Amino acid sequence: MSATLRIEDLHVTVGEKEVLKGLSLTMHAGEVHAIMGPNGSGKSTLAHALTGHPGYRVVDGSVSIDGVELLPLSATDRARAGLMLILQQPFEVPGVRPYDLLRAAGADPTSLRARMASEADRLDLKSELLDRFINVDLSGGERKRAEMVQLGVLRPPFAMLDEIDSGLDVDALELVARRLVDATREWNCGVLVVTHFRRLLTVLPPTTIHVVSDGRVVEVGGPELAEKLERDGYDVYRATSA
Repeated sequence: MSATLRIEDLHVTVGEKEVLKGLSLTMHAGEVHAIMGPNGSGKSTLAHALTGHPGYRVVDGSVSIDGVELLPLSATDRARAGLMLILQQPFEVPGVRPYDLLRAAGADPTSLRARMASEADRLDLKSELLDRFINVDLSGGERKRAEMVQLGVLRPPFAMLDEIDSGLDVDALELVARRLVDATREWNCGVLVVTHFRRLLTVLPPTTIHVVSDGRVVEVGGPELAEKLERDGYDVYRATSA
């Protein structure tokens, strides 16, 4: 039986402002779910809250993987429970190399460098870039692909990607999206991707699209929903949530 990620009635505040106001969704391993919506609707807040960022306070709700409640856990233990976040803007970690990070994250050291090189090759990323400190002197596109190397090595049950397509050129977008498609097939990874753009979803076809507005899911549909959003925009959802 495949793993299941459940988000139920999630309320999250940032500072004094309530940003998520009862967001719920359910997804299974091997599926691709897209989170779309206008700026300020709570998409990135969801990503950070799920993985335990201290600036995002969960005031109500539940997040679980196969019945294991994640919210009481530290960010480290949430990752160990099966949830990986790939940031919109991966930051530099001077003094730490990707190999050391992956070892600390629990990657099997057997042939680890070879597996890292293989993943880098799939993403057209020079493997020598992985010998540098994490993301130091890497371009934005190289950082995104280096994060995908970590995904391919660690093989988490669920991966959440916050605007992975931001800053990628057409070729890099194709490589990243294809790697995610392969992940759903190779180890049944569930992919939850925050995006503004249909172009990603043409290469990474979603099982389900969730439209978020004013901190709630206001519409759910299939791939055709992305076409509607590209054509009509989000005004109807803003009006509904006002």
